[in-house]
Amino acid sequence: MNTEKPNYKKSFIYIVSAFAIMLWGMSYIWTDSLIAYDIPIFYFIFVRIFIAGFILFLFNAASGKNMSINKKDWPKFLCLALCEPFIYFIFETYGLKFTGSPTISAMVIATIPIFSVGAGILFFREKVNTINIVGILLSLVGIILVAMARGEIGEHLIIGILFLLIAVIAEVGHASLTKSLSGNYAAQVIVMYQFLIGSIYLLPLFLWKGLDGFNKEIYFSSEVVYPIICLAVLCSSMAFSLWVSTIKVLGVAKSSIFSALIPVVAALIAWALGHEILNLRQWGGIALSTIGVILSQYSGKRNSQKKD
Repeated sequence: MNTEKPNYKKSFIYIVSAFAIMLWGMSYIWTDSLIAYDIPIFYFIFVRIFIAGFILFLFNAASGKNMSINKKDWPKFLCLALCEPFIYFIFETYGLKFTGSPTISAMVIATIPIFSVGAGILFFREKVNTINIVGILLSLVGIILVAMARGEIGEHLIIGILFLLIAVIAEVGHASLTKSLSGNYAAQVIVMYQFLIGSIYLLPLFLWKGLDGFNKEIYFSSEVVYPIICLAVLCSSMAFSLWVSTIKVLGVAKSSIFSALIPVVAALIAWALGHEILNLRQWGGIALSTIGVILSQYSGKRNSQKKD
C-alpha cells in the first residue's frame, strides 16, 4: 500500500513536468512574434515578469498562503531572482542573437543536465546510477539531432557561446536554490518572490532600453499584448510554479533533463502548427530523447523495495 502513493505522486509529477515543458516550448512562438514586431527585449521581459509576479501575489493573498520569508532565507531569494529571470533570460536571449544559429544555441543549452548532475551530487547528494547517465547522454544526442537545422552563424559566435554558457550556469544555480527553498515555502510563493525581485533587477534596463521607440498604438495592440499575457500567465506564473514541484520531487539532476528537452518540444509544436517541417533525422532525435528521458528517471528495484 505504501508503494502506491510515491508511484502515484511521481506519475503526477511527470505529467506536471511535461505540461510545464510544453508551455515553455510554446514560449518560443510567442517570443518570436514579439521580436518580429521589433519590440525591445527588455520591454517584454520586464512586463512579462512583473505581471507574472503580480498575478501570483494576488493568488497567494486570495488563497491565504503564508508569504513571510525567514530572515536567513533572504539571500537565497535574492540570488534565485538574480539567476533567473535576470541572468538567464538576458544571456540566453543575447546568446541566441550573437550566435545567429539555433543549432549551436540549442546544443549549448542542452548541456544543462551535465552541469545539473554535478550540482545535484555535490550539493544535495542525489543518487544517479549508470542507467541515468546513459539516459542523459542519449537525450543530449537526441536534442542535438533535433536542433540541427540549417542556419547562418553569427559573426560574434564565441561571445554568443559564452553568453549561453553563463545562462546554463544560471539555470543550474536557479534549480539548486529552488531545491533548497522548496521544503519550507509553497511553490507559488517561491516563484512570486523570484519574479517580483527579478522585476526590480530588470527595472533600470527597462527604463534605459525597454522604452526605446515606444509607440502606444503598437505596444498596446492585441498582437503585442496577447503574447505578453500568454508568456506572463502560462509560461511564467503557471509553468514556473509547476516546475518548483518537479525540482522538489525529482531533484536537481533528474528534473534538468526535462528542461533540456524544451528545444525538442518547441520543434514539435512548430511542426504541429505548420511553422516548421521535421526531417527523418530530427524525428529520430525525438525518439532518442524520449528513450533517454525514460532511462534518466530509472531508479532501480532497490528504491521501490525499500518500503513494503
